Amino acid sequence: MIHQCCGDISLNDANRDALPITVRNVTKTYGKIYALDDVSLDVKSGEFLTLLGPSGSGKTTLLMVLAGFTRPDRGSLKFGATEMIRKPPHLRNVGMVFQNYALFPHMTVAGNVGYPLRLRGVTRTDLAKRVETALETVQLGGYGDRTIDQLSGGQKQRVALARSIVFEPRILLMDEPLSALDKKLRDRMQIELRHLHEKLGRTTVYVTHDQREALTMSDRIAVVNHGRIMQLASPQELYEQPENKFVADFIGDSTFLTVTRQGAHHVAAGVTLKTTRPVPAGDDLLLMLRPERLSLLHGEAGEANVFDATVTELVYQGESYLLYARLPDGTELTVRGAMRAGTFQTLPAAGDTAKLALDPSDTVIIAGGED
Repeated sequence: MIHQCCGDISLNDANRDALPITVRNVTKTYGKIYALDDVSLDVKSGEFLTLLGPSGSGKTTLLMVLAGFTRPDRGSLKFGATEMIRKPPHLRNVGMVFQNYALFPHMTVAGNVGYPLRLRGVTRTDLAKRVETALETVQLGGYGDRTIDQLSGGQKQRVALARSIVFEPRILLMDEPLSALDKKLRDRMQIELRHLHEKLGRTTVYVTHDQREALTMSDRIAVVNHGRIMQLASPQELYEQPENKFVADFIGDSTFLTVTRQGAHHVAAGVTLKTTRPVPAGDDLLLMLRPERLSLLHGEAGEANVFDATVTELVYQGESYLLYARLPDGTELTVRGAMRAGTFQTLPAAGDTAKLALDPSDTVIIAGGED
């Protein structure tokens, strides 16, 4: 069931009514386990922020604290200037979309979408208008008389969205709403959700464990692990310049080489590294290698960092290829390249030697610790 409070905002005039969210020092324990460990977070008014992390990381617990379904042991939560920690869910003016949609099978589409309005005593005429407006917003105009079992998975997801926005909340919370959809539909719905957010302008907090989904949809991403926020940044910043090994390993595919300082230089796998990126302080450093940033070197190296390797396997993947290679110290690397006509026939085979090039602009050295 959705628990929300009514509002007077027009769906077409929403941007100015979005609220910022301020989380300060929120902690939630279950016995000796910290589900949330002194979490502080600011969500900007009208922002689409994603909580991203593995199962058990604490991201859903944090969303439930925002919704009011979980009471933290300590800390502060404000929507705008109003403290919310002790307010029950139905007084938070929050729209919620659950992973399983939580639709009522015995009601029509219109009945489901209008349910929050009936709880608030909205007149029948006004309710019908607002339900149809909400359905049109999610591209389901005219679907009001259908039953839930007549809908596809994507349509059910849209009905759940319509129900979450029909009472015009100032904050939207979404708990992995696309996880039950197949890949092609999920990819399409990511773009639709992003467009819906741009149209409504509501402050949105979205939970997922899917890195690509988070990168596609978000203004900013908070990577969560062990109840703590490991990094909060834009999708590009997270991918291009992760602050620690956990983020680098969780966002995309990476291999890591130990980096040692030799005077003013940094060395990995016997290669003195050239980089245009900032290098963290300290001696616990790693070189992050993304498969798509490595390339097979043909000809002169130029300014590239070059690693000698032996090819162990070559995999054809249609639009791309994966080349697995081993460095002299035994480290396994992966190279991903675009596939064009005739490309596969020119690639080295298993057992061949190869030179792997990494441009200085793609040479990212990160702190070795996960924190």
